[in-house]
Amino acid sequence: MDNQAEVREFLTSRRAKISPERAGLPAGSRRRVPGLRRSEVAALADVSVEYYAKLERGNLAGASPAVLEAVARALQLDDAERAHLLNLAQAADGSDALTRPRRRTARTFTPHRSLQWVLDAVTAGPAFVRNGRMDLLAANQLARAFYDDVSATAGNQTNLARFNFLDPASRRFYPDWNQAAEVAVAILRTEAGRNPHDKELHDLVGELSTRSDEFRTRWGAHNVRHHGTGTKRFHHHTVGDLTLAYEGLDMALDMAAEPGLTLTIYTAEPGSPSEEGLRLLASWAATQEAGCPARHTSS
Repeated sequence: MDNQAEVREFLTSRRAKISPERAGLPAGSRRRVPGLRRSEVAALADVSVEYYAKLERGNLAGASPAVLEAVARALQLDDAERAHLLNLAQAADGSDALTRPRRRTARTFTPHRSLQWVLDAVTAGPAFVRNGRMDLLAANQLARAFYDDVSATAGNQTNLARFNFLDPASRRFYPDWNQAAEVAVAILRTEAGRNPHDKELHDLVGELSTRSDEFRTRWGAHNVRHHGTGTKRFHHHTVGDLTLAYEGLDMALDMAAEPGLTLTIYTAEPGSPSEEGLRLLASWAATQEAGCPARHTSS
């Protein structure tokens, strides 16, 4: 991915989101651009207009941490956006090992036995591990049943982003489809900043951009986010509607071949209909994996 283009479009899009009033500046009149002018960002960051213009043209190489932090404050970046800016600067410098192209051969990820034991120890909710490309790499029994629509279509390749944008089943599975789509793109955009030369990620983004107008539009917004904790709604073909809380934990594992892994666990409020739904799903999953086909029902 073109680092200079990424930097230029990211900084421009963030600047457009900050109104003068939000930045504590007079609105003035005859403003020809949305958000702040370059000169206003430069003043807020205490750098020259010429220097900020150079940064916004995509030339982050050599920018000091103090300058990057000042720009982040001026643009009121959140934690995910600030980390994304630092990743882009690191890639521009060429100083990080992650900036070197990673031309890996296709392979099947095999979780360490202890990782699978951890996942299998979670019995009350779906638990799974994904990478920054949103590939599902390992899961407990309940997660396999929860995401069985994702694996049902071979073309999805057990990838949540591909499922989200290319599989019509996702529109049923995610009642809040637009929100799920925004999250998926933001996760991929964050990974692109962290690891801009991942060929598999580049190929995935190219495929989704070509095949999905919904993806292409959102990709151009340059939004990023940390996907840590929250609540989501789902509709599973067997047990119906589920409202689940989730926790996403970055995995500090020594896995050079698969950095950037996230462990996610979904749970339901005790005593809620969703908790009962997860119990039914666990029973259905046990039946399925025991080799006794169960009929899909509509809920």
